[in-house]
Amino acid sequence: MRKNRVDIITLGCSKNLVDSELLMHHFITVGYQVFHDPERVCGEIVVINTCGFIGDAKEESIETILRMVEAKKQGAIGQLYVMGCLSERYREELKKEIPEVDAYYGKFDWKNLVGNLTKAFLVDASGLRKITTPQHYAYVKISEGCDRACSYCAIPLITGKHKSRSIDNIIKEVTSLTDSGVKEIQLIAQDLTYYGKDLYKRAALADLLRELCTIDRLEWIRLHYAYPTQFPLDILPVMAAEDKICNYLDIALQHASDNMLKIMRRGISRKETEALLSRIRQEVPGIHIRTTMMVGHPGETESDFEELLDFVAAQRFERMGAFAYSHEDDTYSWKHYKDDIPLKIKKDRLSKLMKLQEGITFDNAQQKVGQQQKVIIDREDAEYYIGRTEFDSPDVDPEVLISKQGDLSIPLDIGQFYKADIVDTIGFDLVAEIRNKT
Repeated sequence: MRKNRVDIITLGCSKNLVDSELLMHHFITVGYQVFHDPERVCGEIVVINTCGFIGDAKEESIETILRMVEAKKQGAIGQLYVMGCLSERYREELKKEIPEVDAYYGKFDWKNLVGNLTKAFLVDASGLRKITTPQHYAYVKISEGCDRACSYCAIPLITGKHKSRSIDNIIKEVTSLTDSGVKEIQLIAQDLTYYGKDLYKRAALADLLRELCTIDRLEWIRLHYAYPTQFPLDILPVMAAEDKICNYLDIALQHASDNMLKIMRRGISRKETEALLSRIRQEVPGIHIRTTMMVGHPGETESDFEELLDFVAAQRFERMGAFAYSHEDDTYSWKHYKDDIPLKIKKDRLSKLMKLQEGITFDNAQQKVGQQQKVIIDREDAEYYIGRTEFDSPDVDPEVLISKQGDLSIPLDIGQFYKADIVDTIGFDLVAEIRNKT
């Protein structure tokens, strides 16, 4: 155990990562050494930032807590604290079941954790963070919470109502990030497309995007977690006109069957979804759409699932993930439906859906061979420089591999942009060559 060291373990989504980075900054300001590596935990203080979205995430959080409890018993770490979504929702239950944790904090009172531990007065840091991503990109959370009423989702129960940050506050944070070397920001929220309605009484994402595009050193802006119902169409001409906004949109659709969309309380039909997707593709030519689908929600028939397969086959999404329904406490579905679809059927449907999407993703990768793409270099290993195009978000999307061997190989700089010729594919990843650094 190392004195004056704090280890932060982050579980779950990028929104949690932002919270951990803010927490890390506060610990640093009061004199602690702070680390963010779950494989090398040995601090005087350990903080686990938990996820509580679905069953698998909750299980991972519990397993991580128990592992750190054992490390504490062995003397490998000192004090153990838990924060985040899981403890926001199940704090009292966790106290009873795992009393070895020194204290539990929720998702929004993490500043008290630093104050209680150090007795230091924390000044407003205005969003200053210890960036844990590569220095050239960062996640920026523009709102918290969600006002939607999806039947299956526990997020509103954890985070509460949608609360937007002001445009000025976001611009201040992004400017600070770009001053420190960040060139790409991933705009994130539980529901990007609701942004501004609480604060400005109107959808204001288009206004925010226009302001962000005026920041000189910012080169890429990527949009994560849009919602299809009441989609703010005024962002589309902004996306089309502004080179800094990546031709990329992460919009979770969840299903395509009208029956399931109604049961899931999505507030949209298949026909309306198809019209929206057509409009997006028409107004933003070349856009890559990432979506998420769910299988196995109560009420999903074989016919509903076949309709989902037909929809995915027809839309040919450039990027798609999927997950099986999890029966979450106190959600609408938990109260009104029985989780009556067997796990085997859920898994079979998930496997069939992802196999279909894998073929589509592979075909989309093949179509890029022969093109030239702007690529940012994220990292390197022994054989390759590894980067991304504007169509690829970190950690979830395919990458671009540039060999360090051969006549065309030249030294590349991490965090720099290059024009890359796509020459091949390896699975879903692109293989590229860079002939010069201009």
